[in-house]
Amino acid sequence: MKELKSLNKFLLKYKGRLLIGLIITIISRVFSLVTPRLVGDSMTTIENYLRLESISPDQLKDILFFNITLIIGASLISGFFTFLMRQTIINVSRYIEYDVKNQIFSHYQSLDQLFYKRNRTGDLMNRISEDVSKVRMYYGPVLMYGTNAVVLFIIIISYMYSVAPKLTLFSLVPLPILSVFIYKISDLINKKSTQVQESLSDLSSYSQESFSGISILKSFNIQDIIFNKFDNYAFQSFRNSLSLAKIQAWFFPIILFLIGLSNLIVIYIGGKEFIDGNIEIGVIAEFIIYINMLTWPVTLVGWVTSIIKQAEASQKRINEFLESKSSINDGTLKIKKDEAKDIIFKNVSFKYDQTGIQIFNSFNLKVKAKETLGIIGKVGSGKTSLLDLISRIHDTSGGDIFIGSKNIKSLKLSELRKIISYVPQNNFLFSESIQKNIEFGNPNASEDDVKKAAILSEIDSEIMKFDKGYDTILGERGVTLSGGQVQRLAIARSFIKDSEIYLFDDCFSSLDTDTEDRIIKNLKNSFKDKTLLIVSHRVSCVKNADSIIVLETGKIIQEGTHDELMKIEGYYKELYNKQNKEINK
Repeated sequence: MKELKSLNKFLLKYKGRLLIGLIITIISRVFSLVTPRLVGDSMTTIENYLRLESISPDQLKDILFFNITLIIGASLISGFFTFLMRQTIINVSRYIEYDVKNQIFSHYQSLDQLFYKRNRTGDLMNRISEDVSKVRMYYGPVLMYGTNAVVLFIIIISYMYSVAPKLTLFSLVPLPILSVFIYKISDLINKKSTQVQESLSDLSSYSQESFSGISILKSFNIQDIIFNKFDNYAFQSFRNSLSLAKIQAWFFPIILFLIGLSNLIVIYIGGKEFIDGNIEIGVIAEFIIYINMLTWPVTLVGWVTSIIKQAEASQKRINEFLESKSSINDGTLKIKKDEAKDIIFKNVSFKYDQTGIQIFNSFNLKVKAKETLGIIGKVGSGKTSLLDLISRIHDTSGGDIFIGSKNIKSLKLSELRKIISYVPQNNFLFSESIQKNIEFGNPNASEDDVKKAAILSEIDSEIMKFDKGYDTILGERGVTLSGGQVQRLAIARSFIKDSEIYLFDDCFSSLDTDTEDRIIKNLKNSFKDKTLLIVSHRVSCVKNADSIIVLETGKIIQEGTHDELMKIEGYYKELYNKQNKEINK
């Protein structure tokens, strides 16, 4: 139960609603217990009429009509309060489910990219959906039915014992046995349910990965291989589900058998007590109804135990993520736009924790405010890592990075990222309209701002060719667009943000050189007072930068303007000549 303690704050939040629900539950159960007593009284009255003829037929009819009226009235009242009970307690469980999902999603958003690299998306989705649903059962049905069971036990057994102690003791003998059986079966069901959840999580993760990479699967013609792997996951899930179903099949037969046994005991022992004159005939009928009413609470003992165990297991999985901490510690300071001046790297070291690869070691760099810096180099030279460190997607292992006079680690992440627009290598578009996708850069942007950003990124003319223009709905991850169109929409999204620092990480790779050149010129003309860092494998993309650095294994091996670097024998000149030849072929 310790795992579920983390949810006590939600119980306190809705304690008023829960208290009302518990009171309504008690009232509902009290009225439901009127029926057995009235049925017993009616049976006794009929017996007295038949045996003793102490009352007239008209009196018998009046008594029975009165009892029937009370039974109907009590049932209606009990049903009404049962409705209110569900409306209060079940609704509270939905509120808690809503709060827990929001808590999890909010925490997910606060975690760094390393977390998402270590965990599969399907597993994350399973925990925010399936696991939360199981936790909801703990605060909904368990609480509601648990209260029902306690109230019924206390009232019914107390009354039964006061009426016929011997009959009560004998008739209740099968119920503890039933409870033990249900508990054991529920325990097995819980274990199998956990296995089912794990196999479903694996199946969900693999399916999602397959859907995400469907174009690759088709291009390499490996659908059969992927299907076979999927079939293995599906078969494992099927086996676990089938095993669970076999165990669940024992549930109701055992219940029905032991209920029937209890009823036989009531009839047999009750009959003997009636013959001996210790009880009235109505008591037997009353006890049969009570036994059947007690069966449900007894069954609930095992069911509730199982639900609690499942909820605890699910909450443990949820807590594992809620207890995950971001490796990026948030700062406390704010930064104004006019403070976003020089970007300075001082003795910066950086190593990827998951691979142990050292990227930078005592790295130093100064990017002047309002300067355009071109960054070029081989794969793995540290180009992307440099941009990631500025936006704190990753943190330095040593040394410091300053923007103006402020260490970026001292800044609130939200404040730091307000002044930065970052266009990564792998861009992501949402299943929204083109308009909305561009507006993600600035939700308060006007239609004119959106169009202006699209024009600057050289995508406006192509958007207008679509039937619905800017209202065109993109497929998941923008699969309805070409690679170049996706990149330009991502660039437009960064333009509309109006930041002080722009980071472009090889986001022109899918563009032809003419389009690339026009966008670069638009950048230079429209963002003269902004600091631009452009990472690229193409010299044409950086040649007009105010300054260019060439990286190799985390070190600056060349630095200068295009003209300066062309006068020096080295990587930059070689790359420029090579790419020039390819263009002129």
